[in-house]
Amino acid sequence: MTRRLAALLLAIVAVGGSGLSGAAVPEVRAATPDLTIVTNAHYEVQPDASRVRVTLDMVLTNRLQDTPTKRFYFDHAFLSVLPEASGVKLSWSGSGTPRAVISKRTATYALVRMDLAQRLYSGRSAAYQLVFDLVDKGGAAAREVRVGSSLVSFPVWAYATDDTPGSTVRVVFPAGYRVDVASGDIPPPTTDAAGQTIFQTGKLIKPLTFFAYLVADRPGVYSEKTQRTTVGSVPVDLTIRAWMDDAPWSDRVGGLVARALPLLSERIGLPWPRDGGLVVHEVVSRSTGGYAGLFDPAAGQVEVAYDAGDDVVLHEAAHAWFNGALLADRWANEAFASFYGVDVGTTLKVKANAAGLTPKLETARIPLNAWGAVGTEDTSTEDYAYAASLELARAISERTGPEGLRAVWADAAGRVGAYQPPTVGSDPTSSVGGAASPRETVDGAPDWRGLLDLLDAHSTTSSDDLWRTWVARERDLALLDARKAARTRYDGVLADAGDWQMPRAVRDAMRAWRFDDANSLLDDAVTILDQRDTIATAAAASGLTVPDTLRSAYESPDGFASATLEATAELDVISRYDAAVAARLAASNVIQEIGLLGSTPDGDLELARTSFATGDLTKAAAAARSADAAWTSAEDVGRARLLSVAALALMTLVAIALFAVWLRRRRRRSAAAPTLAAEPGASSGFVGPETYATLAATPDPGEGPEVEATGARGAEAD
Repeated sequence: MTRRLAALLLAIVAVGGSGLSGAAVPEVRAATPDLTIVTNAHYEVQPDASRVRVTLDMVLTNRLQDTPTKRFYFDHAFLSVLPEASGVKLSWSGSGTPRAVISKRTATYALVRMDLAQRLYSGRSAAYQLVFDLVDKGGAAAREVRVGSSLVSFPVWAYATDDTPGSTVRVVFPAGYRVDVASGDIPPPTTDAAGQTIFQTGKLIKPLTFFAYLVADRPGVYSEKTQRTTVGSVPVDLTIRAWMDDAPWSDRVGGLVARALPLLSERIGLPWPRDGGLVVHEVVSRSTGGYAGLFDPAAGQVEVAYDAGDDVVLHEAAHAWFNGALLADRWANEAFASFYGVDVGTTLKVKANAAGLTPKLETARIPLNAWGAVGTEDTSTEDYAYAASLELARAISERTGPEGLRAVWADAAGRVGAYQPPTVGSDPTSSVGGAASPRETVDGAPDWRGLLDLLDAHSTTSSDDLWRTWVARERDLALLDARKAARTRYDGVLADAGDWQMPRAVRDAMRAWRFDDANSLLDDAVTILDQRDTIATAAAASGLTVPDTLRSAYESPDGFASATLEATAELDVISRYDAAVAARLAASNVIQEIGLLGSTPDGDLELARTSFATGDLTKAAAAARSADAAWTSAEDVGRARLLSVAALALMTLVAIALFAVWLRRRRRRSAAAPTLAAEPGASSGFVGPETYATLAATPDPGEGPEVEATGARGAEAD
C-alpha cells in the first residue's frame, strides 16, 4: 500500500516587542530558539464524533535576557500542526484570554497563530493548552484521516520548537480496535483496565523528526450485499463485504468489479474460470501482509484494502484468471493481472495506471525468476518486481498481439503444449498420418519455460531476448542457449521432413526442455530422412513406387525404432529387386528355356513391384528372390533337367532290353517243353515240380554241351 508521509515543518515562533520600563521603543524580533516550546501531545480517538481530538499541553519559555536598555517579551507565536487540523482553541489558567487561529493552510501543514493572554517576559515560562481536531470529512478512500466505527487511520506528529528536546506523544484508542503502525516508529502499545489501546513515547530528543501513521479496524463489523454480473453467457454472483460504515467503498468496488469482469473475459479470451461467484472483502493492509489486495483462488475471495485505488481493484479482479491455475509463476500472473487491469481501466475510464518502472526502482532489480513468494521479499524488491513484470507484459503484448495472447491463454487453459504438429493448429482434433489425433497436452500450468514456448508458437518474433533481459537467472541462461540451438536444429529437420510430421517423442523432449534427448532423437530423424531420400532415389531408378509405410513409422510414437527397421527393409527389397532385374535373361538358349519351364520370373517381378508399393515388404522380398533365382539358375536347371531326361531314357532302354531278353528266353523254353498227358485228377495245364525240374535241367541244343540231369533220373525212378 502507498504510505503518505506528512511533511514535518519546524515550529515558527515570533516575538512581540521590547522596551525600557516607562518608555515606548520600537518592537524587535528575537531569534529562535529564544522562545522554546515543549509539548505533551495527547491524541484521543473519538469514533462516535468521527474525529481525533488532539490536546497539546505546552510550556513556553522566554530564553532571552534583558539589557539595561531593553526588556524582551513575547506576545504571540506560530506553530505548525497537521494539515487536517480544525477548530483550534488556546487556553491557560491565568488571567486574560488567549486566542488561536489558523493563519495559513497548505497540503502539508497548517500554521497556527497563538496570541498569548499576557506578555511572556525574559526568563519566564507559561503553560498553555492548544486543542484542535482531526475530523474525518469523508471522500476518497485513501484520505489521510478516517475515523469511524470500523476503521480509524490518521498521522501522528510531535510538536516543539527547533532543537528543543523533551516533547512527548500519547495516543489512545477505544476498546475493541486492532491497531497497526502502518508507517513510522512508535513504541509498542499497552492496554489499560478499560481495554483502551495506548501508545506512549518517552521524552523525544528530536521531536520534529517523529512521525507515525496508525491504522485500526474493529473486527466483525461488516455488511454484505450481492449483485450479479454476466461474464460471457455465465451469470456470476458477487458478494461485496464492506464495513458497515463504509457504503461508499461497497458501491465503488462492487460496481467496478461487476463492470470489469465481462471486459476481462473478453480481452483475455477465456470464459469465467470458476464454478461459483466471487467474494470481495474490505480489509486493512495488516490482514493482507501489507499488500493492497490478495486473491484466494481456493475460497474465491478477493481482499482489497480500504484505501486501495481502482487499479488495485481491477488487478485483483484479473486474478480470477491469473491466479496460478492458468500460469505457474508468480511474476507471470502478476504481470498479466496488471496488464489486463490497466487495459480494462482505460476502457472504463477509471484511474488505473499501475506504477511505472523508475530509476529508483531499478536499484532493486532482480531477475523475475528470482522473485519470491508473497510475503518473502522486502518492499523495494516487491515494488520493482510489480513494475518490471508489467513492463514485460507490455513488451510481450507488442510482439504477440491481442489475438496471439488469446491463443496462448487458450492453450494454457487447455494444457496444450507448444510444438504441436502443423496440421493440428488450434482445432481440438486434426488429421496426422490420415487419422484423427487429439491435441498434445502437458501436465500442469506452463511455467516460464512453457510460457515462452507458447508465446513463440503464436508469434512471428521470439521472446527469447525478453526472457534474457527480464526473467532469466544466471543459471537459466545456459538453458536458454541450449533451447535456442535445439530449436534451430528442430526447425531445420522439420523443414527437411516436408509434410512428414515430427514424432511426438521429439516434441515431448522439446516441450520438457530435455534438449540432450531432443538432439539425440533429431540425429535419428536426420538418419531416417537421409534414408528416405536414398530410398526415393533408388526406387525411382528401379521403377518402384515408394510405399507410405516409412512415413507412418517415422511419425509413430515410438521415436524411430520402427522407422529404422522399415528403412532398412525397404532398402533391402530394392536391392533384391535390382538383383533380380539384373539377372533377367536377355535371350535364353534351349537349355535355359528348359530350366525356366514351370517358373514365371517376370510375374514374380511384377508381384515384387506391387507388394513393395503397398508396403508388404515380406512378399516383395520373396517375389524378388524367386525371380532372381529363376533366371540365375536357369542354365543349371536346364542342364540338370536334360541329364535327367537322358538318364531316364537310358534306363528305359536298358529296361526294355532286359525285358526283351527275358521274354525271348521265356518263349524258347515254352517251345522246347514235351507234351504230357494229363493224369487222372490233374489239371491239363499243370506242370508239377518234378516235371519242371526235368524241363529246367534239359539243355538247350544250341546252348553248350549236354549235361546229364540228375533230376531226370529221379523222374524215371518215380
